[in-house]
Amino acid sequence: MRSYLYTLSIILAATLAMFFPEPFTRIGGFELKNLIVPLLMIIMFGMGTTMGLKDFEGIVKAPRSVFIGLFCQFTIMPVVGYTLAMSFDFPPEVAAGVILVGSSPSGLASNVMSYIAKANVALSLTITAVATLLAPLITPALMKWLAGTFVEVDFIKMMIDILKMIILPIGLGLIVNYIFRKQTVWLNRYMPLVSMVGIALIICIITAAGRESLLTIGLALVACTLIHNLLGYTFGYGLARMFRLPEQDCRTIALEVGLQNGGLASGLALQMGKVATVGLAPALFGPIMNITGSLLASFWSKNKPQDKVVEEKSH
Repeated sequence: MRSYLYTLSIILAATLAMFFPEPFTRIGGFELKNLIVPLLMIIMFGMGTTMGLKDFEGIVKAPRSVFIGLFCQFTIMPVVGYTLAMSFDFPPEVAAGVILVGSSPSGLASNVMSYIAKANVALSLTITAVATLLAPLITPALMKWLAGTFVEVDFIKMMIDILKMIILPIGLGLIVNYIFRKQTVWLNRYMPLVSMVGIALIICIITAAGRESLLTIGLALVACTLIHNLLGYTFGYGLARMFRLPEQDCRTIALEVGLQNGGLASGLALQMGKVATVGLAPALFGPIMNITGSLLASFWSKNKPQDKVVEEKSH
């Protein structure tokens, strides 16, 4: 129920920002869009404090599943995003935002949903961690290749922005976790709440900033984002099945592919100076993926993976 309440709160907050954009645009002379990057860095710092070497154990224990998961992550969503952006004939900057979502790594939501779905949580943590570390190189490269015809993409600048927004705070979080392991227990207790509030605020700020564009192409972009998200689950699961991975791993990869780091995409849109256009798809992707991810994870939670059932019977 908590995941549903969180999703509903984001939808309500975004709706509020649509009807009353002024409070989410600026306070006095301060533009609230300047909070997006600091909020993202706080969220990533929190992620770092929960990480350790155990999150990379999957590379050694199940290298094939990790490789297949990463391959699906950085091929399915970018290509589907590009195809949809072309099919819907969006304005160039909005189309670039769809591709940006697809070119981003998976987010923290995939780990939570994997746990609910009785998937392979260890594999989920490993794929998320490795995909995040690869993002400074792969995300700018995909954007340059697929979105370069829609907007100008500066590979080096985007790489530095990702290092600053993602890798630096995660690294600091890892150091804090390593040095003050016992003292970070309280931090791990409250950081999920801080992250949820931060993501909700980021979505509200982008919704308010891009209100005019949303009023023009809102329904089409919602449809595009929903299709993008659902095809991520479908192709992720299908490819994992094609490679004959266990059911638990197939569920994990489906969720890793379908659930993207919308916060990173939003931050990059801001750094590009196009938060009101490129940032629209990432802002919509967050609430949509939480709804669909919660529903899919709840459905799977009621059905044990078949190969696990067979294994239990054999014992």
